[in-house]
Amino acid sequence: MDMTHSIEQSQLAHFFTADKVSAPLWFLARLYLGYEYLMAGWGKLASPAWYGSDAGAALQGFVQGALSKTGGAHPDVYMWYASFLQNTVLPHLVVWSNAVVFGEIAIGLGLIVGLFTRTAAFFAFFMAFNFLLAGTVSVNPVLMLLAICIMVAHRVAGQWGLDRYAKPFLHHLFRRHSH
Repeated sequence: MDMTHSIEQSQLAHFFTADKVSAPLWFLARLYLGYEYLMAGWGKLASPAWYGSDAGAALQGFVQGALSKTGGAHPDVYMWYASFLQNTVLPHLVVWSNAVVFGEIAIGLGLIVGLFTRTAAFFAFFMAFNFLLAGTVSVNPVLMLLAICIMVAHRVAGQWGLDRYAKPFLHHLFRRHSH
């Protein structure tokens, strides 16, 4: 008894997620998203309130602002997230501040050069999602949507980037060592 099944994918979905012809589109999306993260991280790296002599001061203000958005019938910040901010982030502001700075820079560089594109897009989504949970809308919904799209199109999103060379190398390396 043959238990093989096929699932047909629409031409449009195939074009965006698997066809190398769509690589230039994903290259542009990666550049935009990567630029946004790199510039955000670079700006924070240059700010003593994020990284340096007064590291954590800016994050403390951000967290305090988020904590002030927990009241009312429809709060902007969920109580469970406020608890995370208060009990995990506030006691370790310098560590979290540095993590934000270097995380944004790493995400930006990864997306711009197209290396570990799916992983960089995941962390771009995760970071924007956390800012959204903290009550900061800004450009975060757009960044999240682009990150999700890049993750879905991971087979071609890094085609115009270093993933084109890194993926086959890593597959070969790990396939050889797994025997």
